[in-house]
Amino acid sequence: MNQDYIKPNAWSILEEGFDAAQVKSSESLFSIGNGAMGQRANFEEKYSGDTFQGSYIAGVYYPDKTRVGWWKNGYPEYFAKVLNAPNWIGINVKINEEDLDLNQCKSVSKFTRELNMKEGWLSRSFEAELQNGIKIKVNTKRFLSLELDEVGAISYNVTPLNSSAKIRFTPYLDAGITNEDTNWDDQFWDVLNVVQNNQQSFIEARTMKTNFHTCTFMQSRLFIEDKEILTDCNNQNSDKFASCSYQQTINQKQTFTIHKFGGYVVDRNHDKNELIAAAKDVLDKAVSFGFDALLEMQKQSWAQIWHMSDITIEGDVKAQQGIRFNIFQLNQTYLGTDAKLNIGPKGFTGEKYGGSTYWDTEAYCIPFYMATKDQSVARTLLEYRYEHLDKAIENAEKLGFTNGAALYPMVTMNGEECHNEWEITFEEIHRNGAIAFAIYNYHRFTNDYSYIPEKGLEVLIAIARFWHQRVNFSTDKNKFVMLGVTGPNEYENNVNNNWYTNYIAKWCIEYALENIETVKIEHISDYMRIKGKVKFTDEELNSWKNVADNMYFPYSEKHDVFLQQDGFLDKELITVADLDQSQRPINQNWSWDRILRSPYIKQADTLQGFYMFEDHFSEEQLTKHFDFYEPFTVHESSLSPCVHSIQAAKLDRMEQAYTFYLRTSRLDLDDYNHEVEEGLHITSMAGTWMSIVEGFGGMRIKNNMLSFAPKIPKQWKSYSFKVNFRNQIIKVSVSHKGTYFEVESNSDINILVNGEITKVSPNNLQTA
Repeated sequence: MNQDYIKPNAWSILEEGFDAAQVKSSESLFSIGNGAMGQRANFEEKYSGDTFQGSYIAGVYYPDKTRVGWWKNGYPEYFAKVLNAPNWIGINVKINEEDLDLNQCKSVSKFTRELNMKEGWLSRSFEAELQNGIKIKVNTKRFLSLELDEVGAISYNVTPLNSSAKIRFTPYLDAGITNEDTNWDDQFWDVLNVVQNNQQSFIEARTMKTNFHTCTFMQSRLFIEDKEILTDCNNQNSDKFASCSYQQTINQKQTFTIHKFGGYVVDRNHDKNELIAAAKDVLDKAVSFGFDALLEMQKQSWAQIWHMSDITIEGDVKAQQGIRFNIFQLNQTYLGTDAKLNIGPKGFTGEKYGGSTYWDTEAYCIPFYMATKDQSVARTLLEYRYEHLDKAIENAEKLGFTNGAALYPMVTMNGEECHNEWEITFEEIHRNGAIAFAIYNYHRFTNDYSYIPEKGLEVLIAIARFWHQRVNFSTDKNKFVMLGVTGPNEYENNVNNNWYTNYIAKWCIEYALENIETVKIEHISDYMRIKGKVKFTDEELNSWKNVADNMYFPYSEKHDVFLQQDGFLDKELITVADLDQSQRPINQNWSWDRILRSPYIKQADTLQGFYMFEDHFSEEQLTKHFDFYEPFTVHESSLSPCVHSIQAAKLDRMEQAYTFYLRTSRLDLDDYNHEVEEGLHITSMAGTWMSIVEGFGGMRIKNNMLSFAPKIPKQWKSYSFKVNFRNQIIKVSVSHKGTYFEVESNSDINILVNGEITKVSPNNLQTA
């Protein structure tokens, strides 16, 4: 834990007291989004202190040309960057002609900030004394509408406390923005048009290179003491800027309020030649509803989301706050309404990782969306990869692979690889396995097989072809080996025979072969279509099987464990417990050379395989591998604590499982990794959900049935969650007295509870 200023609260993220040193961290923690756009919690008014400005539009990116010391054949030409979009939230405030700027005020008191997760809004309040002696009280509230997802709304009010004052609100649009993260300091936006029409302002802009056309817009309403006033605005604009100024003399203890409506329309959803008209339509609708009505709609939309996705924890408010924060941010980032979108590791909270798609989606996010939404949302995420299959084949061709072999990108916006670290881009190839595993996981959970003959089998075949070509036969070992790879543990690069990579490659081949046979028998027309399209032969399939049957796996007789890679035991095996804490985190204190030679593991690697393929191994094997590898794990990846929490719970090590859960759920709130100001860890937040549902709840699919083995940390009185399993919603409530099941449907469902079949009926609480 590296910070502790967020106040514990079951439904809100709360900050009390203004501290300039916390501004950038809070900008991340209080971020808001609605799936279509998002923004860091920057102040609306001017702020001259250290800040990280960030507003982002889903799916809008820039191909920032790769910057390396020397070029390697096959190197990606660019790294995709989510763009800091034109700023629409700004409202300059002057009090008797002095700027309101919290970094310049004589004093700031009673400062509070709240992110209300239950209702989906961000608020701020404070009192300040300006250099001119005027004391004011400020209250703000803003949200990004889920109902009208191109619109956000702000309520900003100022009350003079010690005298009357001239107050000027100047809401503005600013397209003269830059990214914090850029390789060459390129200009990302080309402003095409600035238009003002009385109360409405519009800036049309397009991204350089990718040519996304956008229109940023705004309109305001003014109130004194909650009574709307009609007043002209003083419009001003330049080639990248538009503003409207409103000034009123406000009596002492009167309140002057501006309601600002703004947002973006994009040519992904509208004709690029009609963007101003589209923006005007959405503005007219938002303004006609008004701030209060839009806010009420926001509350109702979030109530529907929480009805299904909430996890309750009784007796541990920090744990409760943590899980709701994670669930809230996941739903702010992705709602499954647009098949062309995916989930970036930072969501809309920062620029690191480029806002791109990683294997995190398939390994961590799909289980969350599959169980808390309609299954069509998870299927949409699978289809995203199917739509990029041709690009994945092109990616493999650039590396010399043939015959339709596919290598899915480590990082992508449009299916093309755009990651610019060689040892990750071309060696961390296990991501192919996560794509295939997600297809298996979807079918296992939903029982919807239709995706495989329709689309999924083509993906599985292309991935199997890649693995078949990626191995080579070792005459020394008389086995197929995998050379020069990076496993999930990125603190080992360019190793031979990473166990997890070899294991998932074998599984992918076997799973592809299994489904070819199933489709051949049960979906003959699809089988003939696919065979005609990808042109596999029996000889090719037999060659795949030979590889799967003869894959090499490094193993230690002495320790009776699979080795993470060849040569792991050659390292100086000093556990994390014996590592000087002043050296942590090692990725911020050690050279990369030292890290690569160390035994330290960034995140679950061999144990990632034991998590995904738990049924392939005995509990005794899991125990041995957990006891061997966890002591070397520094958990410096956000994806690490959740897997270890699930496995610790499986082994009935509840104190350890709870510690890992608390770390994953409060990773950002408590800033474990000294980096929250860069943005939040969105995709790992799905792992937090898994820690409770799969870890403490013990949820699995066994014998084609939903199965639970519930356990509860001693720190909690109870917890509950819901899962949507094959269109039946099951609520699970666990306390120290027992476990209770309810089903929200019209039919019974049989589930396994600690290995015993239990029938759960509608309107009947079942105890187990």
